[in-house]
Amino acid sequence: MKNFDCLYDIIEPSFIKNLSLEGLYSLSDKIREFLIHSLSITGGHVSSNLGVIELTIALHYVFDMNRDKLIFDVGHQCYTHKILTGRGKFFNTLRKFNGLSGFPRRDESNYDVWETGHSSTSLSAALGMAVERDLRNGDENIISFIGDGALTGGMALEALNNIGYEQRKMIIILNDNKMSISKNICALTPKNISNHQIFDTSDKILNLKNDTSPNSKTILNFFENLNCNYIGTISGHDIKSLINNLNKAKNSNKPCVLHVITKKGKGLETAENDNVGSWHGIGPFNLSTGTKIRSKSPGHRAWGSVISETVERLSSKDNKIICITPAMTKGSKLDFFKKKFPDRLFDVGIAEQHGATFSASLALSGLKPIFFVYSTFLQRAYDQVIHDIARQNLNMVIAVDKCGFANGDGDTHHGIYDISFLRPIPNVSIIMPKDQIEAQNLLYNSLYNYTNKGLIAFRYPRGYTELTHVESFKDIEFGSWEIEAEGNDLIILTFGPMIKRAYEVRENFSRKGVSVKIINARFIKPLDEKLLHQLFKLNLPIITIEEACKIGGFGTSICEFAIKNKYKNDIEIFGIEDKFFSHGDNENLHKLNNLDCESIVNKIESLIYNH
Repeated sequence: MKNFDCLYDIIEPSFIKNLSLEGLYSLSDKIREFLIHSLSITGGHVSSNLGVIELTIALHYVFDMNRDKLIFDVGHQCYTHKILTGRGKFFNTLRKFNGLSGFPRRDESNYDVWETGHSSTSLSAALGMAVERDLRNGDENIISFIGDGALTGGMALEALNNIGYEQRKMIIILNDNKMSISKNICALTPKNISNHQIFDTSDKILNLKNDTSPNSKTILNFFENLNCNYIGTISGHDIKSLINNLNKAKNSNKPCVLHVITKKGKGLETAENDNVGSWHGIGPFNLSTGTKIRSKSPGHRAWGSVISETVERLSSKDNKIICITPAMTKGSKLDFFKKKFPDRLFDVGIAEQHGATFSASLALSGLKPIFFVYSTFLQRAYDQVIHDIARQNLNMVIAVDKCGFANGDGDTHHGIYDISFLRPIPNVSIIMPKDQIEAQNLLYNSLYNYTNKGLIAFRYPRGYTELTHVESFKDIEFGSWEIEAEGNDLIILTFGPMIKRAYEVRENFSRKGVSVKIINARFIKPLDEKLLHQLFKLNLPIITIEEACKIGGFGTSICEFAIKNKYKNDIEIFGIEDKFFSHGDNENLHKLNNLDCESIVNKIESLIYNH
């Protein structure tokens, strides 16, 4: 790597107070060069960080981060903040196991005062900190750093309403770049946020410049109507203007919004020109050409592509299929569906709650909605799943994307809780296919053969797989499992990608003269009780393996079945332990949870030999 000692030597941010304006611009150039170079090796959130370098520098120049509190929304734009607070030397470990997090982490630095990875939380957090400050008569500044995409989240709007009512002194930095991951789906555009519209007494809009009449009145902009001061719009790359306006906001005695326009991906041409989100969060890329370095094998596609392309095939013959996504058109691989069926793809913005209930209404109207949402973001729509979908026993599919560990994104993004929080809900079924062929068949069945089964939660993982289109879809009996491999000494029940882990365990035991039966438990709910009775009556140890949390998960359901039916078999559950796990590669995360082959084999040997 190039020599970036000046950035590696930063210990804490006070040095920035002694820099001239020229020095601040020089620092921004050096950080931009460093980030482009470093992220080309490690990957990470490229565009969001390149767009806020000058803004972050100005914030650290105006405020004292040893006492003032800077709260990032989502948090993936905090790289410059990390450099200015002494973590530049660790960027070679970014998003790696035991390395630097890609998000704010309180256990990583005292300068990270709020942890986040999901959108629209910063305003609520900032208000809480402002209330605490005022109760103890403190005087530090509370700054929320939120993007325009996050304002589509209902939680942000709820917080704004409360902020306007409370009238606490706080600063809201609105980072407006017209992008969340992909282009924003939002009615709150810079124009209608910032315009001061002049109306006459008949409510007829006049010229929006400075026309007045004896009976005219001014309609305040969006934030002013919520009783906040408003400064904007200003360039987010003009450090002098940023410093001047941040000082104005600092002197406000009530909530103040500073509306800043930035360019996402600034300084890297391919990222600047990206309007579909390709450069939001990526792996390593070629520094000279700006092209991504692909890690997938030839002929492999993202799991999301398997699902979305299957939906495309079915939609060509069925105009009742509608796709809904909360700002994840790119992430859930729905780009081509959107081009092919533009009137049947609804990106609702970062609004999972709305997306779920909107989908419920479509289902009630006789359409076939598929709500595409990451497992970690489905958490945000839990009440709507219960109250609006399951309680009304509506027939629809939720395509639960990115199930399992989230690798570099860490504990805010691990898709490991959906089984546990969906399983207790009536009128909900949970399915996870073992491979891409079974995925296509089960998705077809979910849309056409399971239409009286309520909500189908259709899980699939991150990563890549082969993509071979099935020529004709196969009917699969609802709730049925299948025997993958025969064995007489031990039974493994598992599903999805962990089928491969079961085969690794089976091969290891076969060398020791132990034969292992493997069951593809593709229906996590309902269980295949007919087959389960047969298996338990074999009086063999039963092992369950899942890349999901143990508590309330699949293994728990097997124990519940055994208790209900008074079976005495030894049962061992392998899953994710009752704690939060940070970022890292799957291999290390599996080892931490005894989900690697060696740990599983060592743990269950005692069951076999004691049986």
